[in-house]
Amino acid sequence: MNRRRFLTVSCLGALAPSILLAQSTLPPYQPRDWSGANPLPYPDPDLIALDPRFQRYILFNTPIQRHYTGSLWAEGPAWNGVGRYLVWSDIPNDRQLRWLEEDGHVTTFRSPSGHSNGNTFDHAGRQISCEHGGRRVVRYEPNGSVTVIADSFQGKRLNSPNDAVVHPDGSIWFTDPPYGIRGDYEGNRADSELPNATYRVDGGSGSLTLVTDLPAAPNGLAFSPDYRRLYIADTAGDRDIWVFDVEGNGLRNGRSLTRLNLPGQSGGRSYADGIRCDADGNIWAGALPGVQVIAPDGDTIGIIRLPERCANLCFGGSNRNRLFMAASQSLYSVYVGVAGAGIA
Repeated sequence: MNRRRFLTVSCLGALAPSILLAQSTLPPYQPRDWSGANPLPYPDPDLIALDPRFQRYILFNTPIQRHYTGSLWAEGPAWNGVGRYLVWSDIPNDRQLRWLEEDGHVTTFRSPSGHSNGNTFDHAGRQISCEHGGRRVVRYEPNGSVTVIADSFQGKRLNSPNDAVVHPDGSIWFTDPPYGIRGDYEGNRADSELPNATYRVDGGSGSLTLVTDLPAAPNGLAFSPDYRRLYIADTAGDRDIWVFDVEGNGLRNGRSLTRLNLPGQSGGRSYADGIRCDADGNIWAGALPGVQVIAPDGDTIGIIRLPERCANLCFGGSNRNRLFMAASQSLYSVYVGVAGAGIA
């Protein structure tokens, strides 16, 4: 065994007792001052490794930061690399907000927003948004006009598109559960005309294809770094994270990847809302008690603990190594030791 290998194994061995403790008995959450007036000693106690594989992603000298509070239900963060800003949705307030990296300033970006939920950017830098109110997926063009990407399938209206991702071939993939039409808080009450499903919009023809009606309530979705797999979070039924093999323009071999638990609580269950992959293939999921990080084999290897329920997240910043988290009423971020996969 060479010296470098010996040191690596020795360090992991030294870490093992605290990791095993974190899996079985997480220390209670301690309220903290988010104003920055009272700096937090490093390392941040709410970056918690449950497995040695997560240690490399924890930066010793970085804190979780709160950038904004005042939303009613924060969702759908997406990073614009050219503008160096983050856009996210405040669904009940029918608006999109924008955080500017340069000085941390927050502005109202779009109001009304059609009660938008998930947002992303395509490979041409154009924003894609899932609108509950209009029951549609739209693209905002550089001249300010709005292009409807999808609002119906086989003559019937979509439910309430929830989250979207883009593929290098120009296609747009999105989930369509009914959450925006269940009441008048995050959209407009209406009856479902279609079953819950995940769709693909062809980048050339614009044709809409139903790629799967599994899982029961598809919500967040994310491609693996090589685009060979698509992960879909189920927010009903068994509430698993599903994985599918991407084959051409479709999906096959859908199966459960993992069922999330609440670390430190025997028998406690959690589930993922929004999800994104990093460059190593790990899945970062908005899931109690904040963010859960799942390895490609389905093991939960770490958590980022937050004082609010995290709905969705994305990677941003100039090196794509800053994790932004839309959590209930607030927007948070933390630098991590890996870059995000994809472009937004």
